[in-house]
Amino acid sequence: MIPDSPSVKTIDVKGERGFDAGKKVKGRKRHILVDTLGLLVLIVVHSAAIQDRDGAKLVLEKARLLFSRLRPIWVDGGYARQLIDWVHGVGGWILEIVKRNPEVQGFQALPRRWAVERRLGWLNRYRHPEKGL
Repeated sequence: MIPDSPSVKTIDVKGERGFDAGKKVKGRKRHILVDTLGLLVLIVVHSAAIQDRDGAKLVLEKARLLFSRLRPIWVDGGYARQLIDWVHGVGGWILEIVKRNPEVQGFQALPRRWAVERRLGWLNRYRHPEKGL
């Protein structure tokens, strides 16, 4: 399984909003979990003010109830530190951080991570801006 979370702008829409200081976006985050083919498994929408590792906990808590044999989980560097221990303690899962090759300049398709990035691209392309998702 592969989690990720983009921040999306919301304008004059009811619901929870926050400010993502890293991306300088006022709105919400869509924390998604996809399988290795990029098929959407779970989604949690929350304030953009929640950090990625805390939002990942929200998604993985739900995943723990639905998928007992979930492992490994491939993440980017934004999910490092305390999340590794939390994931192993809560679900007994293995969290693998997929890193970029520092020698490559520009865009680089990362192993396993390309599936979630492709799904996020599709979600952004077919997004309904008035709904705020």
